[in-house]
Order: sequence, then C-alpha cells, then structure tokens
Amino acid sequence: MTVSRILTMKGRAVVTVAPEQTLHEVALLLSTKGIGAVVVSSGVSQVLGIISERDLVHAIAEKGAVALDDMVALHMTERVVTATEKTTINSLMQHMTSGRFRHVPVVEEGSLVGLVSIGDVVKHRLEEFEAEQRALKDYIATA
Repeated sequence: MTVSRILTMKGRAVVTVAPEQTLHEVALLLSTKGIGAVVVSSGVSQVLGIISERDLVHAIAEKGAVALDDMVALHMTERVVTATEKTTINSLMQHMTSGRFRHVPVVEEGSLVGLVSIGDVVKHRLEEFEAEQRALKDYIATA
C-alpha cells in the first residue's frame, strides 16, 4: 500500500501558513481545526517548513508567552522530510519512527498535494489488519 491510498481515503486538503504569520495565529489554527501541525508555504504549494504543536511548546518553554508574537519562520522545522504518493506505508512508518516526527507533507513535482499524520498511518494499518483477520476467519469457516 502507498501514501496515495491514505490521501484517497482522508482527502488532500492541507492547512498552510505563511512564514511571517505569528505563533499565536498557528496556535489558534491548530486548536480550532483540531490538528497537530501546519505546513509553512509561500502560497504556491511550495513546502518551506512545518510547524507543529511540539515546535510551539519548545518556543514557549524557551521564551515564555512572548514567543507567541514571533514569526513562524523563527521556529518552524525547515528540513522537512516529505513523501510522494508512491511512498509505501511501511517506508513512511519507518521514516516517521526513526525521525521521531508525526506529520509528513506529500509532494509531487515540487507541489504540496497532501499531509499524512502518524494517526492516518495507524488507522490505515489497523484497517488492513482487521481486513486480513476477517479474510482468515472466512477462510477457516469455509474450509
């Protein structure tokens, strides 16, 4: 299975912010949308970085509440690991686990086409295991 399957099931909408927006604006977005990260983009589907709840916590721990007035560009993760729609789920899980990150932008031909979270991956894997279990039970019942 590939990332394309996850995007087909969950959708391709991605919440993005500009690098000059504030951490306060990001915090509001994360809270109101119920998400854990946003992609930092220049507005032309280009991934400049990613900013997550973890990045917000680090900024506030370092500078206190005044960090919320800082621009996203000062605290975003710039070296973003991306995937393509052809990336396998197993490969994606391995990268997410070893890199200790929970969100991966999906990029095709330089353009952002989706975002996959560790929750999306886990949900997909659980559905696969449940389907396999049902198939085995059906096989045993008819044997």
